[in-house]
Amino acid sequence: MRLRAMRDEDAADWYAYLRREEVTRHTSWRLEGVETLAGLIRAYAQPGQSHCMRLAIVGQDDRLVGTIGLNEIALPQRRAEIAYDIAPACWRQGLATKACAALTGWALETLGFARIQATVLDSNVASAGVLERCGFRREGLLHAYRTVRGEPRHFWMYARIWPRGDRHGF
Repeated sequence: MRLRAMRDEDAADWYAYLRREEVTRHTSWRLEGVETLAGLIRAYAQPGQSHCMRLAIVGQDDRLVGTIGLNEIALPQRRAEIAYDIAPACWRQGLATKACAALTGWALETLGFARIQATVLDSNVASAGVLERCGFRREGLLHAYRTVRGEPRHFWMYARIWPRGDRHGF
């Protein structure tokens, strides 16, 4: 696994798996087409304006097999929300866990964030497992937090803070 900047040509590979129901079933993705993803890739290249950034997770052939990034970057609060997705052909290989651990460590220890958080649809057991393996703690259930395919849904809030061992026991 390797992380690199996303490129315009990644949009087609990204769309190829994000359009599959088994990939988005436990997410709040609202996917309209490959053009939407191309626009997102351009926005991710300008985190100062978009308040988000995303990297491609690539295999040995440099083709996109997943993405990981930070959304809702709030520099004054030193906080961001991590998000990731993996192509089904690469599920259960540890890619999401490795990418999540790498990006979280970099954001906390190198970039100086105090908190990396994640919101996970209450039915997304796989994503909750990734976060827990990466040292995130479940903080609570956010009731009717986001509308997913027309229905208000509950999301778990997870977070990892830096430095570890603050006065609240994290």
